[in-house]
Amino acid sequence: MSAVEGSGPTTVVVTTAGAPQTPDTIRNLQRQGYRVVATDVDPAAPGLYLADRCHLVPPGTSGAYLPAIRGICLREGAAALVPLVDEELGTVARLAEDGIAVLLPHPEFVATCLDKYALMRRLADAGLPVPRTRKAAEWTGPPADPLVVKPRSGRGSRGVVRLGSADRLGALLAGTEGPADALIAQEAVTGTEFTVSVVAWRDGGVQAVVPKQVVLKRGVTKYAVTRRHERIADVCRAVQRELRADGPFNVQLALDAAGEPRIFEINPRFSSTAALTRAAGVDEVGGLLRQATAGGPQLADDWREGVVLVRRWADEFVDEADFAGAGLDPAAASPAEPALGVGP
Repeated sequence: MSAVEGSGPTTVVVTTAGAPQTPDTIRNLQRQGYRVVATDVDPAAPGLYLADRCHLVPPGTSGAYLPAIRGICLREGAAALVPLVDEELGTVARLAEDGIAVLLPHPEFVATCLDKYALMRRLADAGLPVPRTRKAAEWTGPPADPLVVKPRSGRGSRGVVRLGSADRLGALLAGTEGPADALIAQEAVTGTEFTVSVVAWRDGGVQAVVPKQVVLKRGVTKYAVTRRHERIADVCRAVQRELRADGPFNVQLALDAAGEPRIFEINPRFSSTAALTRAAGVDEVGGLLRQATAGGPQLADDWREGVVLVRRWADEFVDEADFAGAGLDPAAASPAEPALGVGP
C-alpha cells in the first residue's frame, strides 16, 4: 500500500505519546498541517488526547506490536511513522515494506546502537573517542577509578549505576540477577555533558549538528542550552561518515579532562530534546518528514546558540467527549483499560 493519496492532510503516526517530548512533537506537526495519530501502551499518556486520533498498542517488545502498529498505519492511511522509544526501533523499520516512511536510521545502525557494548567496540574500531568500556564481569582497572555500570541494552537512565570507585563493582555484580554479560562498565567521564542532534537522511549527508549542553538531567534532560563546539560537531559528523546512519540520531557524550569529547551512548532516533533543536532553528522532525514524504528541501546547519530548554508540566484542555472517547472516564477513580484502536 502506498502513502496517503488524495487532497486531504498527510497523516503521520507518532509513537510513545507518554514521553516528555511527544506532546510538543504532536503540536508542532499539527501546526504544519499534518493529521497526527498518536500511540502508546498507557491510556493515561497525555499525548493521546492532543492528537487528531489515538490508539493503544502492545509493548514494543511484544510479538503483537508489529501487527498492531502496521494495522494502525494502514487503516489510518499513514504516510510516515515517527518512532520515539527504543523498544520499537528494531521492529518498525519493516513498515517501509508497506510504503510507509519510517523516520529512523538504517536498521544496521539501529541494531548496533541498541547493543551498547557492540556500539562502543564499533566506535573504537573506527578511531572515534569513547570511554574505556568492557563487559562488567571482565572489567580490569585501577580500583579507585569511578565507573558507570549500565545494562547492555536499555534506554534513558534505567538501570544505570554510578560507582565512586571500581572496587565496588564486585559487590554490585554479586547482587545482580541475570546473565553475566548483560551489564557493561565504562570509565566515568566527569566533564561537561552534551546531547547532540545529528540530522541526516538517505543521501548520507549531514544536514545539521546541534550540540546542547546538559544543565540538569533526571532520567531525561530537564534543562539544556545550545552551544557551538566545533570538535563535538566534527566527532558527530565522523559517526555518520564511519557508521552511515543515514537517518536522525542523537549522540550523548561528555568532555574528558583534556576537553576531548567522549561518546558514551547513541540513540538511533530523534532526541528527547528535539524541541530545543527546533527552537534554535533546525526543525529536524518536520524537515526530515517533508524530505521523506514529499521530496522537501534539506535543512540548513543554521541555528542560534544560547537557547535554553526549560522542561515543565503544561496544562492542556480538551472536550470531555473526546477525552472519554479516547479511553479515560473522568468519573472513574483510575484510568480504565480501553480496547485497541480507540480514538476521538
